[in-house]
Amino acid sequence: MGQGRLYIVSTPIGNLEDMTVRAARILDEVDCIAAEDTRHTAQLLNNLGVKNQLVSFHEHSRPERARELVDRLLAGEDIALVTDAGTPIISDPGEPLTKLAAEEGIEILSVPGPCAAIAAITVSALDAGKFVFEGFLPRDKTRAEALRRATAHPYTTILYESPHQLLRTMAELAEICPDRPMAVCKELTKIHEHVFRGTAAELLQQSAAWEVRGEYILLLAGAPAEVREVSDEEILRLARELAAQGLRSREVAREAAERLRVGRNRVYSLLMAEKE
Repeated sequence: MGQGRLYIVSTPIGNLEDMTVRAARILDEVDCIAAEDTRHTAQLLNNLGVKNQLVSFHEHSRPERARELVDRLLAGEDIALVTDAGTPIISDPGEPLTKLAAEEGIEILSVPGPCAAIAAITVSALDAGKFVFEGFLPRDKTRAEALRRATAHPYTTILYESPHQLLRTMAELAEICPDRPMAVCKELTKIHEHVFRGTAAELLQQSAAWEVRGEYILLLAGAPAEVREVSDEEILRLARELAAQGLRSREVAREAAERLRVGRNRVYSLLMAEKE
């Protein structure tokens, strides 16, 4: 028997009718399903009429769990990885499994479907040509820097937020960029689905009347170039990060200029001056 395959299976983010035919078939055919919450996934399988072995795999799983699952794959078993809702790996604890599987040469296959971030940007009415996904903001001492970065992107920025942190994050965004257009998506694909649109300050004021429950998706319009004061040090800091990734000077200048919305010549001149 050859090696098994690892399937990354997307599941509905709310509406069960969004489950694809292929995803349901894969969940029925694999040897076991690695789930973030086995109880939650058991309900989904029950609705699908699927009976299969469930194995827990979440952020608190011991490191050996990924090894155990990969050993099963190496032995020839097929395994499906699912999260509680949406696409696994995206702001999700499944990454250690896919990394180890890749290191062992296991074939990893995508079974695409619902993804909250993509669903949100399509209904946000904000620029979707380019966007940045920041996921959940940290709650530790790195939060201030994460907020600075999130509000400085020149493209639409997508954030996930829990109901317990929503108003805090809304207040922080309203303080940093009160006039910036944004959208707040609630309960996407569910009965009480709603998208709130307005400036950060307007939505903060409205949020006092919201019945906050479930996870939210916040989308912030990109920072206008004219309101951004970008220091030489900020430019050089990003340039050094890009150079460390192996980019050449002209590639660094192009990428940094696009991200920070500054002139490419300015970035290149700073790089050359630092090398002298």
